[in-house]
Amino acid sequence: MFTPAIRFIAAKRAKAQGGSIQLLCHVKPGVNANREGIAAVSNEAIEVCVAAQAREGEANKAVRELLAEVLNVPKSDVEIAKGMKGREKTVIISNIATKNKTPEEEIERIRIILQESVAR
Repeated sequence: MFTPAIRFIAAKRAKAQGGSIQLLCHVKPGVNANREGIAAVSNEAIEVCVAAQAREGEANKAVRELLAEVLNVPKSDVEIAKGMKGREKTVIISNIATKNKTPEEEIERIRIILQESVAR
């Protein structure tokens, strides 16, 4: 079964505009600090490299901080929903406003931001 790496989840309240973005990430902890960042974006997963080691939540914290910085959102809006102890993680970006945008346009905007950060 194919699951896209970036999905939009509508807000539960009917009057609320916006929702959340769900990212399926493959994390590589313990990389050299100058390799830290988004390594690749595909339809299946977003490959994230962090210098922090995978112990005591250090890598999870680094993933949250990295994604918040890349997507220019507050760290408090980034949460790891699944995979706290594994390399495969589901990350939720909350409070995504979709003013004058469809969910598909918002997904594409996020994909472009992530892909541009790979080139850096």
